[in-house]
Amino acid sequence: MTGQHGGAPPDEYVEAEIQSMLAEDPDVAEQGITVVRRERGLVLYGEVESPHRREEILRRVAERFPDLPITSDIGVIRTQAPSQVEELP
Repeated sequence: MTGQHGGAPPDEYVEAEIQSMLAEDPDVAEQGITVVRRERGLVLYGEVESPHRREEILRRVAERFPDLPITSDIGVIRTQAPSQVEELP
C-alpha cells in the first residue's frame, strides 16, 4: 500500500516504505531517520547534518504521501570543527 486517504491511520507498510525510500534513494541515502506511527500520522525522528537536508527529507516524504500528516522531530547536528584541542591522558 503506497498511499493513505481520508483520515485513516498509517499502517506498518507505510513506515517501512518511508524508511526504505530514505535509505535507498541515492540523493538522500539517510539511514538515521526513525519513522513512528501515531494515531493519525507519522513522526520522523533523527538527526541530520543540515537544515537543507532535513527539508529535503520532509519534502520527499510529503511528495510521496501527500495525504498523510507528517510531524518532524529531526534535529540538526553540529558539523563544525572543535574550537579547542582535546587533551588525552
